[in-house]
Amino acid sequence: MRIAVDAMGGDFAPQAIVEGALLAVKECAAIDGLYLVGDEKAIQAEIARCGGNPGRIEIRHASEVVGMGESPATAVRRKKDSSINRSMDLVKNGEADAVFAAGSTGAAVAAATLKLRTLEGIRRPGIAVAMPTPAAKPVVVIDGGATTDCTPEILMQFAIMGAAYSQRVIGQADPQVGLMSVGTEEAKGNALSKEAFDLLEQAPVRFIGNVEGHDIFEGEVDVVVCDGFTGNVILKTSESVAHAIGKWLKHELTRNPIRVLGALLLSGGLRALKKKTSQKTYGGAPLLGVNGICIIGHGSSDKIAAKNGILQAVQAVEHRVNEAILDGVRKCAALQTTPEETAT
Repeated sequence: MRIAVDAMGGDFAPQAIVEGALLAVKECAAIDGLYLVGDEKAIQAEIARCGGNPGRIEIRHASEVVGMGESPATAVRRKKDSSINRSMDLVKNGEADAVFAAGSTGAAVAAATLKLRTLEGIRRPGIAVAMPTPAAKPVVVIDGGATTDCTPEILMQFAIMGAAYSQRVIGQADPQVGLMSVGTEEAKGNALSKEAFDLLEQAPVRFIGNVEGHDIFEGEVDVVVCDGFTGNVILKTSESVAHAIGKWLKHELTRNPIRVLGALLLSGGLRALKKKTSQKTYGGAPLLGVNGICIIGHGSSDKIAAKNGILQAVQAVEHRVNEAILDGVRKCAALQTTPEETAT
């Protein structure tokens, strides 16, 4: 298996991305080769600083980088030799099985959509974000920001894609799928959610109805479906709340010696909680629905996040996520075919 990595994407690139790639190669024997795409001299310098190339790593030079402040679609079209474009080209041309890219989410989505195109039958791609719950396995929220304006059919396809990912990669045998709304009753929601509800009842997924924001973290649902605008707000708000609670907790636990002692006794549990809620644990989120495996990392990815994002790409390839998505789309199409159409 060969993985392409945009070495120039992210706040701490190329240092953190190169370090993470080296860790991934050392840890995962399934990676036959890894392409580091970007400024060749800068990448070589980072590899040398880390002790040299351990093997299975190849550098592919790209002279341009898409910045965080640039218009994603415009930059991807104009900067033909950008690291994100060249990374996607490796997957498109069959030289790599998957791509990992931190940095501009919009650029990664635009490049994947333009270069790889969507899978047959898929209208729009969606970002599947794994979020922690009290249960052993995370909940998948889709879409995390790839497609902000959705139709009911797109939301139905998000449900199929999210369920496929939850089943194949996360390991939920029969994922429960919920539709994000303002109430659990069928009649609640806006026009989009009400129409999507009717389609989801017919979809080849285990649809349990509407869910609300608090349901995401309670472990009662495996996949939460929403448009990209709503999903991105959920994601960013959750990240900020987790960060704020961490700061508040640290402040309160260091206010006096007795609390400090209590914090020392709780240190193991606090570390486990921090790990469970950290974006580093998952390393990135898959862009589902494109004709290839694409994992999008957080812009602030450090070496651990980059390593885990690359390993997540390996998992997605190994578990044949796209095959499961295509199977779900075909089943859905068959269910929606009328008897008259079948006879014709």
